[in-house]
Formats: sequence, structure tokens, C-alpha cells
Amino acid sequence: MEEVQRHSVHTLVFRSLKRTHDFFVANQSLLPEIDEKLEKLKYNIKARDTYGLVFDRTAKAKALAAKRGESDRTDGQNGVKDGMLAITAAGEQEGNAAEGTNSQTALVPATPPPTQSTSNAVQILPKKAPTIPKPKWHAPWKLCRVISGHLGWVRCVAVEPGNEWFATGAADRVIKIWDLASGKLKLSLTGHVSTVRALAVSPRHPYLFSCGEDRQVKCWDLEYNKVIRHYHGHLSAVYTMSLHPTIDVLVTAGRDSTARVWDMRTKANIHTLTGHTNTVASVVTQAANPQIITGSHDSTVRLWDLAAGKSMCTLTNHKKSVRAIVLHPSLYMFASASPDNIKQWRCPEGNFIQNLGGHNSIVNCMAVNPEGVLVSGGDNGTMFFWDWRTGYNFQRFQAAVQPGSMDSEAGIFSMTFDQSGSRLITTEADKTIKIYKEDDEATEESHPINWRPEIIKRRKY
Repeated sequence: MEEVQRHSVHTLVFRSLKRTHDFFVANQSLLPEIDEKLEKLKYNIKARDTYGLVFDRTAKAKALAAKRGESDRTDGQNGVKDGMLAITAAGEQEGNAAEGTNSQTALVPATPPPTQSTSNAVQILPKKAPTIPKPKWHAPWKLCRVISGHLGWVRCVAVEPGNEWFATGAADRVIKIWDLASGKLKLSLTGHVSTVRALAVSPRHPYLFSCGEDRQVKCWDLEYNKVIRHYHGHLSAVYTMSLHPTIDVLVTAGRDSTARVWDMRTKANIHTLTGHTNTVASVVTQAANPQIITGSHDSTVRLWDLAAGKSMCTLTNHKKSVRAIVLHPSLYMFASASPDNIKQWRCPEGNFIQNLGGHNSIVNCMAVNPEGVLVSGGDNGTMFFWDWRTGYNFQRFQAAVQPGSMDSEAGIFSMTFDQSGSRLITTEADKTIKIYKEDDEATEESHPINWRPEIIKRRKY
């Protein structure tokens, strides 16, 4: 009898894990089939629980409506009988008129048919000539502070909801927290073993979320300055993250071409949003549909249904990789950036609004403030400032590199406005953090709007 080879528990567990992984890797995004009977039962229970108090009122209202309907029907039948007399008389009147006899015997005078319907009347009105709106004047922005402290490329920035401090993550694997008013370092958090690529601060909890090229997604408790949760599941580097504004949900995305939706508290992977065919470089979330929007190196933008975990719409207008997406803080719109163009879209369907052309470089990041100033940052260190509504480029400049750095290190990796929209924080390849503000001395006379709208936008080949 052949003896069974004995293995350690450690080996057996790893074999089991590998078997499980191979078994589920093909359909990791598929959910179990929905049982319609159970779903119906669930909705009935929910309805009874929520609206049980008003069910009797609804029944009374329906009974009253049915009673009214019956009385209206009986009145209508009586009216029809009376109407028949009137119609006959009108018919007689027409007949008499045809014969040339007196037509005064009609009970109801016949009304001539309307010559024109209202819809036609609306169409005949002259259309207004299309007008091109004039851009709103914005003060130019200037550099007001440079902060250095990181030992590698500074890849990400997030501002705290109270507007007192902001956090940055860099290639030196450290997350640093800075005082927004003074620019002084408050705290350094170590724990990642590779470049930190994205940060997010929760508005409802004392939590900071971070992700990086080490495939880790961490939740830091800022009361203790310690990692309290890890979210495991990404198969490669995690490049971007976003916190849902109203529910405790975290969305991360990265080089494994997926976006993953996590329950913040239980660490459960609620959905794996599959569909992109290349790295997902940017993800944003909002309270209204589409609640998740992703941009990818496969040059598409996808709008996702959070409840179903499925793609609602794919926007294929970009020709090159989409590295940045930004939501407007008050309008129901968003913008996506690619080396070919910055495009503006209207939610919820993703209707195309306009192109913002001219930033001819790889656009790594964008930010927009409540006053309608859209800023885009390029991989070559260029910054373009746009008026959101008209797409007018009112300012552009090359960010100055830190003394001692090469010109090739002029690259802007991320940017954000503070909560007031009056300070712009950028993180760059020269290992610095730069803070910009509006020029207080500028006026409409000193910096006039040079607005020359292109009536026919020529296609560039």
C-alpha cells in the first residue's frame, strides 16, 4: 500500500488558496443569479416596513377616486345624449346652409375649425441667432509658496475637509501632513513599501485612505496615526482612489484594469468593475448618477451604475489615454483630460459639451474651483487655466523647477484646490509642493480678456 505524502499545514493552506484563486479568477466580477421570487418578497417586506402606516390612506384614496370616476362616467353619458341633439342640429344647419336655407335653427352654433395648431405656430416664430457667451473674467494666478520635504517625486495630494491641513504622498513611500496656513510639516506616516499614488480624507470619519504601487490600500486612523484596516484584492499597483460623498464606500482603481468598490467598515469587496482593457488612471465619485466615473489608458471614459456594479455608458471620444477626470463642484458636469483634448461632459448620460484644445502634452491632473476656474497640469510642467463655461484659456505658464533640479524634472503629477477654492496646491517631479493663489493686484484693465472664439473649429491632422 502506497504511503500518502505528508505536507505541513502551511503548504496545504497555500495549495488550497491557489486552487481557490484558479477556480474563481475567470469570473471574479460575476455575481450570483438573482432569484426573482426572493427579490419580490424582499421589496414587499421593505414596502410594508416603510409605508405600512399609509397603506390604509392609499386604499381610501383609491376607493374615493373609483367613486368619482363612476360619477364622472354617468355625467358623461348624460352629456353625450344632450350632445347628440346638438350635433344633429349642427348637421341640419350644415345641410340647410348647403341648400341655401336659413341656418338660425341650430341649437349650438357650429364653430369653425382652428386654422393652425399651436405647435405649428411655435415653429413659425423666428429662431434666435446662436450667441457665443463671453467668458467671465478671472484674476491670474501666481506662485506664493514652495514646500520641500519629500525625497522623491510627489505623486498625490488631498486637503482635509476642515481646510486646516493637507496630506501628500510620494515616491519616498512616506505620507506627510502639512499645515495649510503656514506650510509647516505636522506629521509623517510610514507604512507603504512602494510609491504612494493616491490619498483621500474622509469628511465623516477621522480617517485617511492611501494606496500605492505596493498593491496595498490602507485606512489610517488620524486619532492614533496608525493603520487600522487593509483592503486586499488588487492584483497590481493601485493608482487612484475616491471616497463616495454620502455613503461609506471607497473606490480604488489601478493597473489591473479594474475599479474595486469596498465597504469602508467591513473591508468587503462589494463590486469589481471590469470592462476597461488597460490601466485605470482616474476615478471620481458623486452622490447622483453616474455615481462612479473612470478614465483609462485604453482611451475610454466609463460611467458606472453603483447599485448593479455594471457599466452604464462608455465614452470613446478620446484618441489617447485618459489620465485625469474632475467633477464640477456645483454644475452637473465633469471633464476628462487626454493629450489630444480636454473634453467636458454633462451627466447623467455623458453628453459631450465642448473641447478645450491647446494643452499639447500628457495631462496628468486637473482641478476645478466653485468660481469656474479649471486648471490642467502637464507632464512637461505646463499649467493651463481655463474658464469652465466658455473654454477660454486665460492663463498658461511653465512651472519653475526647484534650483538644482533638471528641466526634465518639471512635471506636475497632481493638483487640488483647497476647500475655499482660493489656493491651488500642486505636487511635482522636482520633489516639491507648490501653492498658488490669485493675484490680488490684477484688474480687468491690467489683464483684459483676449477672447477670439473660433466659429469653425478646424480639424488638425
